[in-house]
Amino acid sequence: MEMPKKQHGFTLIEIAIVLVIIGLLLGSVLKGQELITAARVRNLIAQQDDIKAAYFGFLDRYRLLPGDYDAATTNIRGISTAACNGGNGNANGQIELTAPANEMVLVWEHLSKAGFISRTYTCSTTETTATTPVNPYFMFLRLAYDTGFSGAGPTARHNLKTGNQMPSELLGEVDRKVDDDNPESGTFRFSAVSVTGTAPVAADCYSGAGASARWRVATAPGPNCGAASLF
Repeated sequence: MEMPKKQHGFTLIEIAIVLVIIGLLLGSVLKGQELITAARVRNLIAQQDDIKAAYFGFLDRYRLLPGDYDAATTNIRGISTAACNGGNGNANGQIELTAPANEMVLVWEHLSKAGFISRTYTCSTTETTATTPVNPYFMFLRLAYDTGFSGAGPTARHNLKTGNQMPSELLGEVDRKVDDDNPESGTFRFSAVSVTGTAPVAADCYSGAGASARWRVATAPGPNCGAASLF
């Protein structure tokens, strides 16, 4: 008579070991994601701070704004005269989007060739990575005098846009670290401006309004957002 085969299964100890291993793996993945997010936050803050320092350093040296400087071709070595207003701005105290056009692109050539930012940029009527810095998601930054930010007042101001394709939870973390955690007030605000790609939508990036406005972090975070640092 044939003896029945024994059923083999996992013991409680084996199951416990497997669960511990799975827990360690999940913990490592989550920790890795936290480290990546923290690195991106630091990168964005450092990028914004470096450009602000360059902006004010240029203003202190030349007594006019980068992009708006009307004697750049005379006083800064290597400025291109082939495009972008012949390499000079109109010295009216504003880095303009229009009239004359391209000051918002020329600003990067002025800053880089005057030695205030490390990479070299050369202005052109079409923005590329050779003319304009990008954010961690490879969308173009913009430094200009405009109203392209959320919230009440001021009507226009020089500001630095982060560019689009920024996750709302990342911008929320930056706002908590450098400003007031409100996308409609302070010096770090939501911006719908995009040089290329799809423009961010306010409702996708933050909820509420006025004093109660908050970036979408835990609830329905938006993947395509942007912000502006007001100077």
